[in-house]
Amino acid sequence: MKLENADALNALKAQNLSLLKNRRISNPVTIKDAQGQHRDVLICGGPGCHSSGSPGIADFLKEELSRRGLSEQVQIFQPGCFGFCERGPMIEIHPDNTTYCEVSVGDVETIVEEHFVKGNQVERLLYKDPITKERFASNLPFYKGQLRIALRNVGFIAPENILEYIAADGYQALVKVLFHMTPLEVIEVIKNSGLRGRGGGGFSTGLKWELTRKSEAEQRYIICNADEGDPGAFMDRSVLEGDPHSVLEAMLIAGSAIGASHGFIYVRAEYPAAIHRLEVAIVQAREYGLLGKGILGSDFCFDIELKYGAGAFVCGEETALIHSIEGARGEPSVKPPFPAQKGLWGKPTCVNNVETLANIPPIILKGADWFAGIGTEKSKGTKVFALAGKVRNVGLVEVPMGTTLREIIFNMGGGIKNHKTFKAAQTGGPSGGCIPAKYLDTPIDYESLAAIGSMMGSGGLIVMDEYDCMVNIAKFFLEFSVDESCGRCTACRVGTKRLHEILTKITEGKGTEDDLDKLVQLGKIVKTSSLCGLGQTAPNPILSTIEYFRDEYLAHIVDKTCPAGVCKSLLKYRITEKCVGCTLCTKHCPANCITGSGKERHVIDEERCLKCGACMEQCRVAGAITRH
Repeated sequence: MKLENADALNALKAQNLSLLKNRRISNPVTIKDAQGQHRDVLICGGPGCHSSGSPGIADFLKEELSRRGLSEQVQIFQPGCFGFCERGPMIEIHPDNTTYCEVSVGDVETIVEEHFVKGNQVERLLYKDPITKERFASNLPFYKGQLRIALRNVGFIAPENILEYIAADGYQALVKVLFHMTPLEVIEVIKNSGLRGRGGGGFSTGLKWELTRKSEAEQRYIICNADEGDPGAFMDRSVLEGDPHSVLEAMLIAGSAIGASHGFIYVRAEYPAAIHRLEVAIVQAREYGLLGKGILGSDFCFDIELKYGAGAFVCGEETALIHSIEGARGEPSVKPPFPAQKGLWGKPTCVNNVETLANIPPIILKGADWFAGIGTEKSKGTKVFALAGKVRNVGLVEVPMGTTLREIIFNMGGGIKNHKTFKAAQTGGPSGGCIPAKYLDTPIDYESLAAIGSMMGSGGLIVMDEYDCMVNIAKFFLEFSVDESCGRCTACRVGTKRLHEILTKITEGKGTEDDLDKLVQLGKIVKTSSLCGLGQTAPNPILSTIEYFRDEYLAHIVDKTCPAGVCKSLLKYRITEKCVGCTLCTKHCPANCITGSGKERHVIDEERCLKCGACMEQCRVAGAITRH
């Protein structure tokens, strides 16, 4: 079905509004009132819930509903990520607006019997606040304070149904751009909105579009950077899996604005679900005349193809990404010239990441002032974060710029796990800095994070508690940077390796105070001398931890101890007076370094001890063996 004009798109939208009516209801009905009505059941299809068995839940729910003769009354969908990964797999039932958490296949029969047949909520599956013990059927505390713009459709629409996207105002921004705005007006709206790149650099999106359009050329390109390489980050993946058409529409808008007729989505090959849904979306868009020649009856022609990345972190850098698409080795280029001047195959090229593009359609529809009214003076709109680490509520959050770390960690995140103490938060992925407790009230925006030695990055947010060793954390992230360095420039190739070696030396108890000065000096050299952002930001974890947690480095160097009890070489196991001489530790010690008779206090030979912890694991008397 090819849409010949904007009126045909609007008619199609009107015909399919009913697809979302249950999910859009502003005054949800009670379960009793919903009896006999058509219901939508949304089962989270995010990566966490998928790996925890949500496809099996969906299949069994379909079977059970069919067995009960309820199939005609209930439609089951697996949309994108709901965000609340800690409590997955999750199920939402509409229009009764009920959310069930941590559902298993074994809960399906109970849900069908109680909820669908008897009209009762299954209370034990409702979210229970770990502190107040209050149960929530909807409006979960995790979502309070969030504002979904980039994730507006993720977890809400069926990602493989273009009609649901169209019913949710999909491709309306494209119509506005093609028939009611000039390319220069489009660029001006994006500039005035204050949207900045969400991939890490924070460069003005509108200015990047403007520079690309101004470059003289017969051909220009738009590239979507979907090479999400930060450990634990899945912001872009969630958009691609849950709302692929939003990325296609944004690329169409960008293509129209900069004068491009072809676009590429460079996506990680490790994202099979995202790739599949992009492939489905591209086929659907072509079928409906939203990709190809004469889009919606206009003279605009544009098409998109996928290119797969092999998992190189450095290919997140735009020039390395461009070289990879061209079939060359994924290494960065010296800039200038910038891709906007000379990019893919020597032509002007605009590279935007997934989250940046996901913001484009709502900005076009609602206007620059609307978007600019959200966030801070220099950081507009919202930002998506992958919240991980030692928090109660691990998941995906989207908050207005300027929201503080404290609000994210202690409100949405629910605070630190197991009643431990907050120690630090690391933002910006492996290239970010570690932020101590005294900066918990720092507003999250580009300038504020840079001022305290960290960065926005693509949106990783890892929380650490008192049992995390900051020296070991810095070493961990440096190891990642060493592995992912492309090796083109000496500063990054050799410098990161030397930094990692010094950190290893310190964690093994062989460091000196001079090593601290070497880390700082070499870290600054690597930052200023590296060719691309990987090397330029790789020392951030070291420099920030030395600045804020210098006492931990000194403990490793001077006292030869790891205060957090993490660095294996510095650990010491000691048997205390609480030992009852049960001999379990001697039986399980692989080094045979524990001596003592039955019913007598045992002794560990520290020189022979392997620091494996087997003795502590087997000991049944609390406090009989300590580790420090």
